[in-house]
Amino acid sequence: MHVAKVVVDVMPKPEILDPQGQAVAGALTRLGVAGVGDVRQGKHFVLEVDDSVDDETLERVAATLLANPVIEDWVVTRA
Repeated sequence: MHVAKVVVDVMPKPEILDPQGQAVAGALTRLGVAGVGDVRQGKHFVLEVDDSVDDETLERVAATLLANPVIEDWVVTRA
C-alpha cells in the first residue's frame, strides 16, 4: 500500500469578510510592519491517504467536512 500526502487549502471566498485576517493586518500595523495591504486567513489540512482514495472522494471530503462551500473555496493537491 502506497501512502501519499494530500494538501487541502481552504480560504474564505473573496466577497466574504475575514475578521481574523483584518485582526492580523491591524496587529502588523501596530507592530510597525509596513507594506502589507491585506491579510486573508484560511485553513491548511494535510491528509495521508492510500492509493484507493480517488480525486472525486477527496473533493467530496473537502466540500462536506473541511470547508463550508457557501463561504469558502478550497484547493486539493496531491503532494
